[in-house]
Amino acid sequence: MQFPERFSDLPEYAFPRLRALLDVHPAGGDVLAMSLGEPKHPFPAFITEEIVKNASGFANYPPNDGSPELLTAIADWVKRRFNVAIDASSQIIALNGTREGLFNSCIAACPEQKSGKRPNVLMPNPFYQVYAVATMTAGANPVYVNATAENGFLPDFTTVPADVLDNTAIVYLCSPSNPQGAVATSEYWRNLLELAEKHDFKVFADECYSEIYRGQAPVGAIEVAAKMGADPERLIIFHSLSKRSNLPGLRSGFAASGPKNIAAMKQLRNYAGTPLPMPLQHAAIACWKDEAHVIENRALYGAKFTVADEIFGDVNGYVPPQAGFFLWLPVEDGEAAALKLWKDSGVRVLPGGYLGREVDGQNPGHGYIRVAMVAPIDDMTRGLKDIHRHLYEG
Repeated sequence: MQFPERFSDLPEYAFPRLRALLDVHPAGGDVLAMSLGEPKHPFPAFITEEIVKNASGFANYPPNDGSPELLTAIADWVKRRFNVAIDASSQIIALNGTREGLFNSCIAACPEQKSGKRPNVLMPNPFYQVYAVATMTAGANPVYVNATAENGFLPDFTTVPADVLDNTAIVYLCSPSNPQGAVATSEYWRNLLELAEKHDFKVFADECYSEIYRGQAPVGAIEVAAKMGADPERLIIFHSLSKRSNLPGLRSGFAASGPKNIAAMKQLRNYAGTPLPMPLQHAAIACWKDEAHVIENRALYGAKFTVADEIFGDVNGYVPPQAGFFLWLPVEDGEAAALKLWKDSGVRVLPGGYLGREVDGQNPGHGYIRVAMVAPIDDMTRGLKDIHRHLYEG
């Protein structure tokens, strides 16, 4: 298949690439998928009831930007969670999953030129792959900023040369981070927002893992921005029910920002968006209003964190994740480790290099595997023990 030249830097997507690596070999045991970040905990019991009760809504086109009731429920959640008041009608857009928003917001907000040149879009390395394809679609230059153990698995944008920052239009930052589970502090967000003001770029805060954490809740970019008195147009935040409520198939998320950014995103969505059907919007409303199921979900992951720490506590370089549901385990070669694990045990993990790009001759994901702790805890424990036995013992 021949892609346009602007997509020539796109490697094969991670999961087809993983299938090509593993599936030509027989599994060495009972297959256990720990590669895909698809939540497996039960979703809220009230979801089915909400969808059935409002099923007649499938007969109508849904409102493109989200119903007033959904936008209000989201605004109320933002106020409860981050203590920031935003206007439901002008500062929020409902999304068909955050991937749609992370893609389309770049197209809506990235100028064709900055200072007479193609703009840069900065992103962590490794990263969620939609950041790169959105950048290429917008005709911008992707700039990969390494997130390594040395910088706490969060990219240090202050080390980026000033001329690169001056030509930057957007910076993507995922916190809690995928794949490493690192959390940006208030100081980190403040420094990034100050950098954005100084060099005139926007910050896209991908916070879809923000409700799965151990200990203290991660600070939100919007609450830091509000305390700073930052321009609301300087920041766009993205949230989802996929991880928070174990509903990846609902495809419900939102973006929030200043009215100008949201208006631009709504205008683009009028032409090319896919709004959430009304019965699913009703389900989303119920989810954003309820915290009990989120607390229960977080406790389930908390137990998994404890198991992981017990199993890998003796592994040199193991860093317990602060949030999210991935382990970022150090190995000599991620691809070789994933293949060995599959052939020896049937456990399926993702080579870390599949989530990164080579910068200055180095892919910072090369020496890692990403392990999703989404399976039931007994299955997960078996898988983690297999990983330890086959990769770190003997």
